[in-house]
Amino acid sequence: MDTPFDLLAWLRFTLAPRLTAGQRHDLLKAFETPDQAFSASRTEIIRVIGEDGMQALAFDPDERVIDAALQWIAEPNHHFVVRGSPAYPERLSEIPDPPLALYVQGRFELLGAPSLAIVGSRNATTQGMRDAEAFAQAISDAGLAVVSGLALGIDAAAHRGGLRGQGSSLAVMGTGADRIYPPRNRELAHELASSGALVSEFPLGTPPRPGNFPSRNRLISGLALGVLVVEAAMESGSLITARRAVAQGRDVFAIPGSIHTPLSKGCHQLIKDGAKLVECAEDILDELRVPHADSRRTRDSHGESGDQLLDAMGGTPMSLDDIARRTGQAASAIAARLTHLQIEGRIAAIAGGFYQRLHDA
Repeated sequence: MDTPFDLLAWLRFTLAPRLTAGQRHDLLKAFETPDQAFSASRTEIIRVIGEDGMQALAFDPDERVIDAALQWIAEPNHHFVVRGSPAYPERLSEIPDPPLALYVQGRFELLGAPSLAIVGSRNATTQGMRDAEAFAQAISDAGLAVVSGLALGIDAAAHRGGLRGQGSSLAVMGTGADRIYPPRNRELAHELASSGALVSEFPLGTPPRPGNFPSRNRLISGLALGVLVVEAAMESGSLITARRAVAQGRDVFAIPGSIHTPLSKGCHQLIKDGAKLVECAEDILDELRVPHADSRRTRDSHGESGDQLLDAMGGTPMSLDDIARRTGQAASAIAARLTHLQIEGRIAAIAGGFYQRLHDA
């Protein structure tokens, strides 16, 4: 912000408890800045947002809320980015309902960097998380930031992969920037705040309300050039992000999976609806026309391992009975062997009583 007065006006405007999002947007459209809206005459304000809106604008937020925001913004590496400022990401300004302000902890310049969103199931398979992390690192190594939502499962794996590459990663939160959710990702959030960025449109102190997360999904897709869905059931919130991406004119990519796995069904539906099927990160980089070193590998390329059971499994999820029929071994012997392979990290048990050989195992 240019002056403390501007900052105070923006905080008072965005934190006004009775103003609706629509009223805020209408006021900025009419008066351009919060301080000009506050300086407008009663007649002018009523003409834009009506009598009720005028009364809402006059109802100030609690001074303690303003003071807490000022203290947070004053902390090192904390930023308050508003629409119209040079730091506000151009891609967000293009979406139908851009946020008026963003609380950012970390590298705020990542907001405007070329990026890819990677999302998927919270209850992801081991293979799905490996895929998300590998894709994210390859995308980040190519210079793109990785955007996701700090959730468990695919989101967390994508952030870890993005942080390892040169593009880094940023998390769009469904809470205030001072509230880490879920708590299990607290350490990851601290790493993002240090080497990447945490981003929220919600006022400080906002708890993890269910309605916040579908709303923040439009920012995940809006910040990015495209969205990759790694694993998603048919009712997954990741499909909301994908639909937001389509509405925003972004590319949508999906990794296919086994027809027997519920977490593949959402991705398969996206592909039926026109999402681009991808098998490696290079498929995405080619589509986005991002230069990269070509080292293509398909997701399910499992070579001969020398282990009869692993070779029989291939890359498709199989039940114990399926493996027994394919190998001719007794189910009891296979069960014992599967336990050892799980401990070694070479296979994973997935929903429905199936087992899946992990990539490169």
